[in-house]
Amino acid sequence: MPKSIHIDRLNLAYAGKSIWKDLSWTIYPNEHYVLGGKSGSGKTSLGKYLAAHHDAVYIANWYQFTNLEGDRNFYYQQRYNRHQGKDTLTVRAELTHYAQKEGLDIRDIQHKLQAFGYEEMLDSQLIELSSGEHKKLQLIKGLWLKPTLLIIDEPYTGLDKQSRKVLNEWLDELATEGVQLILITNDEQVPNSINSYAHIVEGKLVREETQDALIQDAVRQQKNIPEFLKVIPHTDHEYMFQLKDVHIKYGEKEVLKGIDWEVKVGERWLLQGANGSGKSTLLSLINGDHPQSYGLDITLFGKKRGSGESIWDIKEKIGMISPEMHWYFDQQATVWHTLASGFYDSIGWFIDVKFQEKKQIEELMNFFDLTEYKDQLLHSLPLGKQRLALLARSIIKNPPLLVLDEPCQGLDYNQARYFNDVVDELCQYGKTLIYVGHYESQLPKGIDHKIELAHGQVKAIEHNIENVLK
Repeated sequence: MPKSIHIDRLNLAYAGKSIWKDLSWTIYPNEHYVLGGKSGSGKTSLGKYLAAHHDAVYIANWYQFTNLEGDRNFYYQQRYNRHQGKDTLTVRAELTHYAQKEGLDIRDIQHKLQAFGYEEMLDSQLIELSSGEHKKLQLIKGLWLKPTLLIIDEPYTGLDKQSRKVLNEWLDELATEGVQLILITNDEQVPNSINSYAHIVEGKLVREETQDALIQDAVRQQKNIPEFLKVIPHTDHEYMFQLKDVHIKYGEKEVLKGIDWEVKVGERWLLQGANGSGKSTLLSLINGDHPQSYGLDITLFGKKRGSGESIWDIKEKIGMISPEMHWYFDQQATVWHTLASGFYDSIGWFIDVKFQEKKQIEELMNFFDLTEYKDQLLHSLPLGKQRLALLARSIIKNPPLLVLDEPCQGLDYNQARYFNDVVDELCQYGKTLIYVGHYESQLPKGIDHKIELAHGQVKAIEHNIENVLK
């Protein structure tokens, strides 16, 4: 059985700001916690501290993997470029190696792989996985160990509905077997075994009776959107893009199967589907990142793909956020540089900006309350502010098309509501929207069309949706 865990009078400061102030916490046997609360309050740091000083497994928010040479020198589009060769392990090889290392038997989790819909991913390279599929691999490895104490930072990031259900059932099983749980999350759909709640308030650990009592980020005050974003982007074509009978294959594996999809200028679409259904691959055809897009029947911004346009001609018209872009983003980029890079569609920032561009950067930093953080590294900010900075980057050049792939991963309700309110306001000024989201409570209100994928095919298309949030 787990023993009591006690930490006493911890202090932590970062960038001259005090985070913990004599923080103490006693965790008793059979207590299973949600550690929630405000972004930037030190939850992740506390989880890492507990894992480092106790017999625990810590599952981080982001999944880290290496190539066969032990390096992490990957680039954003590499997932779709099969000319790179077999540069990373397959999922099967990764799990086999992990089982040998930890003295485990892979047969013990076959039913979990099946429940997660992961069996068909076993022969895929790690570089080929989507963010949701990477999250599943993280969770499978961590839960497989059945540690005394299991700490998971943002356990539901990128998971579809069924996978969240499977995860919670597995966590409940582990709790009955004596594993003690600490979930760092503001998500409301937690396992039934969770019976304790805490957050960090003014540097101290405070226990609460219910999850609803945990403090979330304050509701943000709305501001007038910058004037340059009220200029409706010029378009001289009826359709933003058209895809006709699109197939994508990697060897014998067909990822997209006969996709037909057309989006008119000004429409606002929700793209949904289970993890591994082909959503990210579909989006890569639209934003110009997929090498197989040449030769397919794809028309972007009124021009047939491969008719002489460059990838930069395409990206100039698209503002994009995705988990993979966030993951691969330049670790040395400040908030100011992050926004500036949006003018040049680069992951980092390498070019001096013009006077008018500097003005737009300043306006957006003020609009998103980021001015005081402009010289800080993007990755050092709380997750909510990182997402706002990346949204600002995606709209800095007032593009006609926004492609927002799970932009609210890890955000609490108030953060997601604010983010999506901004998206709704932007769409009032002629923006076309493609939005990927699993959570019905974290979607813009203005969505009016929906496409759903299943196993690489179009499962359903709905038009004139009055309220997709119901």
